Amino acid sequence: MDASGSTDAAQRIFAAIRAIPVGEVAGYGEVARRAGLPGRARLVARLLSTSLEPGLPWHRVCRSDGRIAFPQGSHGFDEQCARLRREGATVVGGRVVGRRARAATLDEALWGPPA
Repeated sequence: MDASGSTDAAQRIFAAIRAIPVGEVAGYGEVARRAGLPGRARLVARLLSTSLEPGLPWHRVCRSDGRIAFPQGSHGFDEQCARLRREGATVVGGRVVGRRARAATLDEALWGPPA
């Protein structure tokens, strides 16, 4: 649920996260833009930190520069790195190298995912 009390924003954010291809990552801000919520990167982070949705590929969301957001050496950091590596991503020094998710269509790039 977002700050205005709407679950629509959460549903759109989770749909954008599920659309990130296997082995690729997107930043929190990119997820927000794809969900049609530019400037709401913190909302993405907050929703991910409280989500109990099974099967949500949370590990595909990183900082905008590809860094893992968890503190290095923490369980979350180790789990995210392991999941990304199982999907074929290269993680070096806590940063995903060369695996940025791309919009599937020009419309998605400009307007976000379909409703």
